[in-house]
Amino acid sequence: MAKTATGPWRITFDTNPDDCNFRCVMCEEHSEHNPNRRAMQSQKRRMPIGLIEKIVAEAAPLGLREIIPSTMGEPLLYDDFEAILELCQQYQVKLNLTTNGSFPKHNGKGGVDYWAQRIVPVTSDVKFSWNGATAATQEKIMLGARWDKALSNLNYFIQVRDEHATQGGNYCRVTFQLTFLESNLAELPDIIKLAAQLGVDRVKGHHLWAHFPAIESLSMRRNADAIARWNQTVEQVQTVAASHRLPNGQQVLLENIYPLDVEATQNLTPDGECPFLGQEAWVNTEGRFDPCCAPDAQRRSLGDFGNLHKQSLAEIWHSQAYQSLIENYQQQPLCIACNMRKPCGEMQ
Repeated sequence: MAKTATGPWRITFDTNPDDCNFRCVMCEEHSEHNPNRRAMQSQKRRMPIGLIEKIVAEAAPLGLREIIPSTMGEPLLYDDFEAILELCQQYQVKLNLTTNGSFPKHNGKGGVDYWAQRIVPVTSDVKFSWNGATAATQEKIMLGARWDKALSNLNYFIQVRDEHATQGGNYCRVTFQLTFLESNLAELPDIIKLAAQLGVDRVKGHHLWAHFPAIESLSMRRNADAIARWNQTVEQVQTVAASHRLPNGQQVLLENIYPLDVEATQNLTPDGECPFLGQEAWVNTEGRFDPCCAPDAQRRSLGDFGNLHKQSLAEIWHSQAYQSLIENYQQQPLCIACNMRKPCGEMQ
């Protein structure tokens, strides 16, 4: 593990994890397989904008470069999303956004035409949740999605991105972000082709966190046969990426698409490293400092590091408890089986 930075270069805020207009089957919060989904809908958690303002003000002098609003809900449904855009401008940090691409109307505002103009100038990367190369697969995995609407919104957003960059403005990278599943594995090569055709710069994915027994059979890490078929698909994807180029002639970037070891059912990347500890931070809706993006109940097992309503970011970042986790995380059962650890060659 590299030496801890003065502060996190990126912070993810769980702004509104209970607000979403989709019900993706693999989602920790909103999947219909989640027995607590209806209870969450009646007691929505939302982070006060004042807490975000406090933390960004503390983190900016420590090297903060990016902030991410909620990745568990739809961040464009957060009441103070535009205030986050203003914070980015004020402190000269970039927004890194994950969205389901529906650009829903909220409080009288919304639509891709409204948001694209505001998001593109201050954003490093927009990750569109994308889980198929066909309408049938996409809509089966992302319940509530409309394939034709998603394509239309994506095309419009990329047009705005390209126009802004051509005029000398910020270039906002566009990414397809997916979960690798049994139900979309066969379409992964065609997802790469679609990305190249549309001008999507990167395809990034993660292996499934099987939050519920009903989706365990979707994991490509569940047994040796699934791993073997995953590895075969990786070879196909790499060939497709080399031959199907973006309009600018460059290759679509592939992230986390690499062969797995046969032991990946228990340990995704033996000797792999954590890309987050000492580099990034998470803050849950109540202000709790979290060390990574593992599912909420599981990341609590890593320890109690403090609350940013009561403590400064620097105090927690340099605390004995957090430094001890950085030094000893490879002994943690959660970290050993983590879907996010990277082979040393993949670390950036």
